[in-house]
Amino acid sequence: MSDTMAGQSAGQTENLSTKSGANRSLWGDVRYELVRSPVFWISSILVLVILSMAFFPQLWAQTSPNTSGACPLQNARVKPSADHPFGFTNAGCDMWASLVWGTGKSVIVAILVTAGTVILGVTFGTLAGYLGGFADTIISRITDIFFGLPFILGALVFLAIFPERNIWTLTAVLTVFGWTSLTRVMRGSVISTKQKDYVDAARAAGASDLFIIRKHILANSIAPVIVLATIGLGSFIGAEATLTFLGVGYQRPTVSWGLLVSEGQNLALAGFWHLLVFPSAFIVITVLAFILLGDVLRDALDPRTR
Repeated sequence: MSDTMAGQSAGQTENLSTKSGANRSLWGDVRYELVRSPVFWISSILVLVILSMAFFPQLWAQTSPNTSGACPLQNARVKPSADHPFGFTNAGCDMWASLVWGTGKSVIVAILVTAGTVILGVTFGTLAGYLGGFADTIISRITDIFFGLPFILGALVFLAIFPERNIWTLTAVLTVFGWTSLTRVMRGSVISTKQKDYVDAARAAGASDLFIIRKHILANSIAPVIVLATIGLGSFIGAEATLTFLGVGYQRPTVSWGLLVSEGQNLALAGFWHLLVFPSAFIVITVLAFILLGDVLRDALDPRTR
């Protein structure tokens, strides 16, 4: 008797858990999967630390390298020590302070580029996928043209035209060359979503196209774009560093990771390894954190992995 009651109780518990899992929405399932993932927590903590350095550098290093008297020449290229574990830069600035204050220039431009590419990608992808026909043909052909342009080479050529290269010129050029992938992903997602029964039902009920796009299409098509944008943010950080390293990115007196890598590449071979290793490590860790976060989001948003 007791065994029978225990079995019934276990069965009821299993049914309740199954029902609760079945009753969760898409984003409820996403939250449930993310909370259980240790990779999500590790990557999220790293991303939060990086963002705090970008927007509130004074919390991590009180003195900016651009402050008057912050970079005495007698400290130039001094190697790491107990007092200064990261050593000093080629200009005599504290390497840790340079890395912290350079985070903003490297990360904020990536955030702006990601926002710009998401806006363009979602807009063009939604129009192409939902309207179809002539609009789809025109947008797809324009996308193909930009796909044919090499990303780094194209950005290199365009940035060389600008006499002054700052956060806005970098953002504009990287956005122009970075929106195409999101557009294609959004287009495919919209084409799949607009064939669902609830979209047909909304259309039959007399809902306008704008209402259907806002209420049904975007809400159910945006997930792949979020994943790709998260991964792309890390890639844009690497792209900014690469362009600065090649001499068409930020210029002094701006402090950025790309400039630190560019200045340390030759001196590292002369024994000043810290000039190259620490800026490169910051770039690698940051890009890896965003890529891992994007991978976790992709797994959580893809029901086939569960």
